Amino acid sequence: MDKETLIQGLNQDLAHEYQAIIQYVTYAATVSGIHRGELKEFFLAEIQDELRHAQFLADKIAALGGKPTTQPAPVPEAATPRAMLEAVLQAEKETIARYVERMKQAEAYGDYGLANDLQEIISEETRHKEETEKLLKGTWQE
Repeated sequence: MDKETLIQGLNQDLAHEYQAIIQYVTYAATVSGIHRGELKEFFLAEIQDELRHAQFLADKIAALGGKPTTQPAPVPEAATPRAMLEAVLQAEKETIARYVERMKQAEAYGDYGLANDLQEIISEETRHKEETEKLLKGTWQE
C-alpha cells in the first residue's frame, strides 16, 4: 500500500462525509409529516458526528502530505420521510464498507493509529445504521 493510494481513499471518504453533512442538513429542513419533529432532531443529531469525521479525515490527509478535497459526493434527493431514511441507510452501509477497506489499507501502509481511529468510526457508523434500521421498521403512512 502506497501513501498516495491511501490519501486518495481518505479523500473519497472525506467527500462522503461532506455529502452526509449536506444530506442531514437538507433532510432536517425539508422533512414533513406527523413525525417531522422526531426525524428533524434525528437528522440534526447526526451532523456533529459527520463533521467530526470530516475534520479528522482532513487533518489526516494533510498530515500525510495530501490536500483535503473540498468537493462533496453527490447528495441523494428524497421527498418523503421514508425515502430520506432509506437514503441514509444506504449511505451508512456504503460508508461502513469504505471505512473497512480504508482500515485495511491503513494497516497495510503501517499506520496502525489510523487503522484504530477508523475502527472507532466504523463502530459509530454502525450505530447510525442500526438506529436508521429501527426507524424504518413497521408500517409507514406518508
